[in-house]
Amino acid sequence: MLLLGGVMIAGMMTAPRIAAAKAEANLERVNALIARMTIEEKAGQLNLQNDPFRWRPEGVNPGDALNTDQAQTAADIKAGRIGALFNGVGAATTRLVQDMAVKESRLGIPLLFAADIIHGLKTTFPVPLGETASWDLDLAERTARAAAVEGGAAGVHQTYAPMVDVARDQRWGRVVEGAGEDVLLNRLFAIARTKGFQGDDLKDWSSLLACPKHFAAYGAAEAGMDYNSTDMSELELRSVYLPPFKAAFDAGALSTMSAFNDLNGVPASGNKWLLTDILRGEWGFAGFVVSDYTSEQELIAHGFAADGRDAARIALMAGVDMSMKSGLYMEHIPDLVASGDVPIERVDEAVRRVLMTKAALGLFENPYRGADVRTERRVHGSREHLALAREAGRKSIVMLKNDGDLLPLPKTGKTYALIGPFGADSADLFGPWSIFKDTKLAVSLEQGLRSALGAGASLTVTKGSDVEAPIAGGIEAAVAAAQAADVVLLAVGESTEMSAESKSRVDIGIPAAQLALAEAVAATGKPVVVILRNGRGMELAGAVKDAPALLVTWFLGSETGNAVADVLFGDHAPTGRLPVSFPHRSGQSPFYYAHKATGRPSKPTDREFTSKFREVPHTALYPFGHGLTYAPVSYSPVRLSADAMAWNGELTASVTLTNGGTREASEVVQLYIRDRTASITQPVRLLRHFKRVTVPAGGSVEVALPLKFEDLLFLGQDLKPTVEPGLFDVWLSPDAQAGEPVQFTLNR
Repeated sequence: MLLLGGVMIAGMMTAPRIAAAKAEANLERVNALIARMTIEEKAGQLNLQNDPFRWRPEGVNPGDALNTDQAQTAADIKAGRIGALFNGVGAATTRLVQDMAVKESRLGIPLLFAADIIHGLKTTFPVPLGETASWDLDLAERTARAAAVEGGAAGVHQTYAPMVDVARDQRWGRVVEGAGEDVLLNRLFAIARTKGFQGDDLKDWSSLLACPKHFAAYGAAEAGMDYNSTDMSELELRSVYLPPFKAAFDAGALSTMSAFNDLNGVPASGNKWLLTDILRGEWGFAGFVVSDYTSEQELIAHGFAADGRDAARIALMAGVDMSMKSGLYMEHIPDLVASGDVPIERVDEAVRRVLMTKAALGLFENPYRGADVRTERRVHGSREHLALAREAGRKSIVMLKNDGDLLPLPKTGKTYALIGPFGADSADLFGPWSIFKDTKLAVSLEQGLRSALGAGASLTVTKGSDVEAPIAGGIEAAVAAAQAADVVLLAVGESTEMSAESKSRVDIGIPAAQLALAEAVAATGKPVVVILRNGRGMELAGAVKDAPALLVTWFLGSETGNAVADVLFGDHAPTGRLPVSFPHRSGQSPFYYAHKATGRPSKPTDREFTSKFREVPHTALYPFGHGLTYAPVSYSPVRLSADAMAWNGELTASVTLTNGGTREASEVVQLYIRDRTASITQPVRLLRHFKRVTVPAGGSVEVALPLKFEDLLFLGQDLKPTVEPGLFDVWLSPDAQAGEPVQFTLNR
C-alpha cells in the first residue's frame, strides 16, 4: 500500500509537469511561427470565413471543379489569408480543404473548422431550453458528448455553443438556445455542456472546442428585442449575467464569442472593459475571442466606429481576436499596424491565442483529425444516439396540468384525434439551429403515436389550421374529427420561425388561428390534451389554458414523436420542470421568479398601491421549477437542523415527501433562500440547490439538502462577495412559488 501510495503521489506530481512541458513546447512552436509570418499572414490567422466547400449539401469532392466562391476561398487559404472556416461539415472533403492550408500555403498552418452545433449534428436533441427542463446535468453532458462525436467525425473542431445567456424576457427569440432564467441552472448547464463538448482530451478527434456565448449580457436586450441595447448596473451584470461564463471558462472552455448588443453604451464587440479587463485581467482567460457574425463591422451601425478600418481597430484593441465573416481584419490590419494605430504586439497576441488553441486541439500533429468517412457513417444517426435523443426528449417534457388524471392515456380500445399544425409535421420538430439535421431521422407526432398504439385503438390526423393562418375548411374538419374521437390530442404552439434568432415576439401567446381551432375543438366537449410546441415561456389563454391536460414539449428533435408517446401513454412518467416562468399575460414580460420585493410588495389581498399590474397577480401562471408527474407528491413542513448558523458554518434542511398515488414518482426538490435584510436588496427567492429523488408508490422519503455559508454570498456595494449576519428564509419546495419558509439566523 505504501508503494502504491508513493506511485500515486509521483503520478500526481508528474502530470502537471508533463502538461507544462507540452504547453511550453507549443508556445515555442507558435512563437517560431509568428516570427516567420508576414503581417498579411498574421491577419489571415484572425480571418474566419464561411466554408463554401462543405456547406450542405456537401459541395465538392476530390476531382470536382470549384465554383467562383470556392476558387476564391481556396486561393485565400493557399495565400495564408484565412485561418478558419465555419459551418461546413463532411469527412470526405475535409482532407481536400485542409490540404490547401497544410500543403499549399507557405507556412502550412492548419485551418480551424468550426460550426453551429447547438443541440446535435445529424442526430438532433432537444433545444437547449427544453433539455434544461430535464434538470439533468448528466443528460446534458451526454448529449453534448454525442454531438461532439458526430461533429468530430465530420471534420469539425469547434462548436459555437453553449449559449449561456441568462434570459428573463420570454419575448426574446433566443431564449430557446439557453438554460432559462435562473443563474444557478445556467451555471451548472454551462459546465455540463462545456465538459460534454470538450471531453477529457481536446486533442481527441471526438472533442469539440466549446465557445460559450454571447459575451456579455445579450440575454437582457431591452424589451426582449433581438440585437437591442442592454443597460444595467455593474452589480446586475456581475450577479446575474457573468457567472455562467465564468463557470464555463473554469470548466475549460478556450474560446468565447462577443455579443451583438451594446452594454451601457459600449458595444460588446468593442468593449475593452469586458473583453480585456474582466475576461483577461480578472479571470485569466487564455483562449481566444471570436466576433459574432460581422459584429465588429456592426460597430459602424452602432455609431461607435466611423468606418470599417475604425471598426477593425476598435474591436482588435478591445480584445476581439478573430473576425467572423466581415473580412475587416484581413483588409485593414496591415495598414493599421503600418500606421501605428494598432501595435504589432497586439496582433501577435491575438495570433498567438489562435495558434495556441490550434495546438491544444492537436491540429499541428494531426490536421485531419477525426475526418473519417467510415466513422462518420457509423456515428451519424447511430442507434445509440437516437436512443439518447429519445431519452432526452421524454425527460425534457413538462406536464403543467392533468385534471382528473386524464393522463396517461390507454394504448388500446380508444379513438384519438390528433389535431393541429404540428400533428403530422416532420420539419418543425427539430427546432432552430439544427442546420445539419438529417431529416430522414425525423419521427413526427403522428408516427410516434401510431407506433405506440395497441389493439382496438385508432388515430385520425387533422391539421385544422396553419401555424399563423386559418385554412379553408380546417376548423370544420377538426370538429368532425373531434366529435368522432374519445380524446383530442391538440398539437399547437410555435414554429421554428417564431422562436429563434431575430424572432422576438410582442405577443408570446398561441397564434390566433390556432386559438380559434382550440376553441372550436373544445366546444365539442371531448377531453383535450394539449401538446405544446414552444421555445420560450408562453402566455396560455382560452381553450389551451383551460384544457384538462397540458404538456410542454418544446422542440424535441429527431425522436419527438417517440418521446411524446413514451410520456403520453405512460411508458415513462413526465419528469421535467420548467426552466422559465410562464406569465399570465405577455405584458408581464420580463417576468422571472427571482425578482425584488420593492418598497411596496405585491400582496394578494391589496389591489391598490402595490407592485403589480391591474389585470393579473404578480405571479406566474406556471412558475419556474413547476412540473407534475403521474402521482401526487405532498411536502411536509421544512425542518432545519438548527435555528441558527454559525459564521462559516452549515445547516441541513429536510422535508418528507409522500406519494399518494399508485405509481412511483420522480420529484425535483428545490432549495430556495431569501436574505431578509441586507445592504443590497435581495430577490424574493433564490435557487441554491436541487435534488431529484424517487418516491415509491404509497410511500414516503426523507430528503435532506445542505445549506452552507457560501450559499448565502451576494455581491455587496463594493461588488465583492460578502455575507452579512441576520435572518434568512428557507424553502424546500416543488417550484419557485410553492411552500412555506422556515427561518434561521446567521450569527457572526
